[in-house]
Amino acid sequence: MNPKIEPLSVGDAFAVTPQQFGDPRGVFLESFRGDLLAPHLGHRPDIVQTNLSVSAAGVLRGLHFADVPPSQAKYVTCISGAVLDVVADIRVGSPTFGQWDAVLLDDVDRRAVYVAEGLGHAFLSLADGSAVMYLCTAPYAPGREHGVDPLDPELGIDWPTTDRDGRPITLSLSDKDRAAPSLAAARESGLLPDYAATREFYASLAGS
Repeated sequence: MNPKIEPLSVGDAFAVTPQQFGDPRGVFLESFRGDLLAPHLGHRPDIVQTNLSVSAAGVLRGLHFADVPPSQAKYVTCISGAVLDVVADIRVGSPTFGQWDAVLLDDVDRRAVYVAEGLGHAFLSLADGSAVMYLCTAPYAPGREHGVDPLDPELGIDWPTTDRDGRPITLSLSDKDRAAPSLAAARESGLLPDYAATREFYASLAGS
C-alpha cells in the first residue's frame, strides 16, 4: 500500500500518489503516512493542526508562507472537487528561487503535496465545492503569516482559465491576497525566508 513519493522541481516539496483500493462499496486508501515521508524529508512530520477550506470554482488562495522558524510545513490533499496546487520557492539564496511547480489535486487520483517550511503555497479551485485538507506542523500564527502576489509576472504562474469541465472561470481572490507584495518587493523588504536558515531549521528537525 506504499504511496508513490516524487520530488517536485522546487526543492523540498513532494507529490504523493496513494494506492487506492476499490470495490462495489467504494474506495479505501491511506491518505497520509508520516513514516514513509520521513526518509525523503530527513524527519517525520509532526502534525499538530488540521485545516479545511471549501472553495467555489475560480477561488485562488495564496501565495502564503510563514516565518522560519518555525514556519509551517503542509501536507495538502483535495478530498472533493479539484484544485491546481502550486508550490513556489521564495527562499532567498535557494538554487530554485523564483521557480514554481504545480500538481493537480482531485477526488480521482487523490494525490497530495508536501510543502516544506519556507516555501510559498497557493491553489486555484477548479470545481465548485472543492474541499482542501491541510495537515500542518505548526499552529496558525497571524503575526508570522505573509503572502506574495500569486499573479506576479515575475513568478509567472500559469493559472488555468477553465474549470475541470472546460468552462471558463473568473479568478476570485481575498482582499489580503490581492494586496500582497510582488516577489521583488517582498525580497527588498526582507520579508522572504532565507534559504540557509531554512536548511538549518530542517537539520534541527532531523536531529530532534
